[in-house]
Amino acid sequence: MSGKFFLYIFVTIAVIWTMDSININQIFKKNKVMQARVFYFFLALSLIYLVTNFIMDLFTSGKIF
Repeated sequence: MSGKFFLYIFVTIAVIWTMDSININQIFKKNKVMQARVFYFFLALSLIYLVTNFIMDLFTSGKIF
């Protein structure tokens, strides 16, 4: 297995843990539960992808600082 797979697992856990602290119920209209869940899902997927690729690019480029 590649290191990117384990990084995806770690970042997924971190993103779910951090997104759990956000109260997004006040953003959405009442009785729009399915749309809120889909939005939350896509937001989580986007964050997981972006953070994982950022970390991989940071360490594979060789130019950390």
